[in-house]
Amino acid sequence: MKQQLLCCCALLFPSFAGAQTTISGKITDRKGNGLAGANVFIAGSYDGVNTDATGAFSFQTSQPDTATIAVSFVGYEPFQQKLKLTQPTILFTAKLQETATMLNTVVITAGAFEASDEKRQTVLKPLDIVTTASGGADIPAVMQLLPGAQRVGDQTGLFVRGGSASETRTIIDGLVVQNPFTSGAPDVSQRSRFSPFLFKGTAFSTGGYSAQYGQALSSVLSLNTKDRAEDNDGISVGLNAAGVTLSAFKKERITFSVNYTNLNPLFNILKQNINWIHAPEAGGTSVILTQPIGKRGLLKHYTDVSASHQSLSFRNFTGDFRASSFTVRNHNALSMTTFQTTWDEGRWGLQTGLSYNYNRDRLGIDTVQARTQEQRMQGRVVLTRSLSDKVSLLTGAELHRYTYQNHYGIWGGSLTDWYSAVFVETEVFFTRKLAVRAGLRGERTSVIGRANVSPRLSMAYKTDAYGQVSLAAGQFYQTPDQTYLLTNPTLRFEQANHLILNYQRIRDNRTFRVETFYKDYRHLVRENTNGFYDPNPYRFPTHRTNNSGFGYAQGFDVFWRDKQSMKNVDYWVSYSFLDTKRLFRNYPTEAMPTFAATHTLNLVFKKYIPALGINAGATYSLASGRPYFNPGSNQFLGDQTRPYSSLSLNMSYIRILPRKFLVLYASVENVLGTKNTYGYRYTPDGSQKFAVVPPFYRFFFAGAVLSLTRKPIDPELIRNPN
Repeated sequence: MKQQLLCCCALLFPSFAGAQTTISGKITDRKGNGLAGANVFIAGSYDGVNTDATGAFSFQTSQPDTATIAVSFVGYEPFQQKLKLTQPTILFTAKLQETATMLNTVVITAGAFEASDEKRQTVLKPLDIVTTASGGADIPAVMQLLPGAQRVGDQTGLFVRGGSASETRTIIDGLVVQNPFTSGAPDVSQRSRFSPFLFKGTAFSTGGYSAQYGQALSSVLSLNTKDRAEDNDGISVGLNAAGVTLSAFKKERITFSVNYTNLNPLFNILKQNINWIHAPEAGGTSVILTQPIGKRGLLKHYTDVSASHQSLSFRNFTGDFRASSFTVRNHNALSMTTFQTTWDEGRWGLQTGLSYNYNRDRLGIDTVQARTQEQRMQGRVVLTRSLSDKVSLLTGAELHRYTYQNHYGIWGGSLTDWYSAVFVETEVFFTRKLAVRAGLRGERTSVIGRANVSPRLSMAYKTDAYGQVSLAAGQFYQTPDQTYLLTNPTLRFEQANHLILNYQRIRDNRTFRVETFYKDYRHLVRENTNGFYDPNPYRFPTHRTNNSGFGYAQGFDVFWRDKQSMKNVDYWVSYSFLDTKRLFRNYPTEAMPTFAATHTLNLVFKKYIPALGINAGATYSLASGRPYFNPGSNQFLGDQTRPYSSLSLNMSYIRILPRKFLVLYASVENVLGTKNTYGYRYTPDGSQKFAVVPPFYRFFFAGAVLSLTRKPIDPELIRNPN
């Protein structure tokens, strides 16, 4: 929880006034309609801002005499004009011309949700990540409130359309993040490691994703970091019920922060369901650097180092069902450097990146000591070429070196894998109503000595001015889990084939989306247990394994969002139906996995009160019961928990003062205190059982952030986040 609503310090994060000349105005299309999210800036500098919902903008610049103001917006021709900066205030307007490939006419949406300020037809915006109740300013948690994803409170990760957590890959600036979630204790879901304010855009794919990405049978969560730091010099102090965060930022170049979290004081106040021996405690530091290179190049570097410790008492999977201690001490480091540039008037583009991931968990399970360690080094290069205003080509390659060590008591094992991939993808706009994206990805992994080639295809057809149909299909491969590879390096790739059909309609700040899908699993790893099933999720596989497993997932999703009908109100409704079964791992027969629910419903409501500077929100989640193992049942995984139900509330208040601003925030999870159950555990003889429940039936959190800046803050630049 180290980022828990520190991120909400920017629920209405302001832009900061900068220097001698104020440039303001409006950006529209050729019909005079305001363009929200257009980028307006001084060429050759980082002075600029994005337009608001009406296309209006205002920013300050210290450029002397004459400057070139530039305007860019996806789907429109770039615009430039020279201005004489001889007056303290300058009014500037521009009308942008549409390009043939403008995304306002047709955009491929099957299997994809995007939160971005750079594209007009996105379902979410980055601020949705921090203004959504029950999301806790955590990106994966908010993605769980979208169709296709499910909240699995006793397991860590992002579960999508019947897929396990290991089937979702997290990507930052095109580079794989090996350990995106914090390490934790049994039956307690953990947060992701990253603040949403690091990123300018989030793309969540529920399937059928681009050939740029691989090693994910179900889903990809792709995050793009910001191209510059904050718009001012200053410091920020965040205090909350769990800890403190200090940040310092240098205009457009450097952000440095340190944080410390200790949940013990909070746990002493709240009634909980877990016997903590050592409440979660963590600390870390991060550095973000951005440096322009030449006129069009940008170098970005990000480093995050953290350490954590927690210990609790849990029911051991033994015949006497006794309580045992579980301790985890984690050290994690992530460092990545990327460079991007364009030339030949944007016809060519280059993106490169290098990263290093390190993660070590020291575990104490009763009297047994264990340790796991992972390291991943990777390099990636992507070259893009715009062949015309209707055809673009993308090609790239990546190379990874991954090492894994696992020691449990006197037993130990390790492996090293060299993974390489090449990919090519083209996007063609045949007309303004029809677009097709076709790709091919080839992969090879040394740990099993195998290679694969996977085709991908997506297309979209615009049915009218506001609606379109999209289709996505493809093959997706993933190397088996490393714990299986330690005992059997002859396994094959696991495989999933996706087919997705989508209809989306966006008009007048209202979005309707319906999607149906089918996913065919092949060559899943299966253990030969001779019909015996061990439900211990922390067991190490000891039986003979092969790729005889299989399964399927099918269903449909519905999404409706309305920001128009009620003033200053934004709400959405998402519903997912899932039918899935698998024969994999140590399952003795095909069954619905324990992490899947047939029905999932989420209702999200947000209200902005301008006169008070308050944002308030509510989220209600409802899901049908999940399967669990009952050794006395005649059907394997035939029993189900009670339906899951939770109502959460949040609120934030911002106060603008000269050269500083203050944010107060609070949230309550599961306001009604519903006693949700994630499953049940039985002793081997089936005589005793206990319920797996959340750490808290009701959870409260509050905090404050004070930001001090060198230059005054203009309250007029704060916009309604809805």
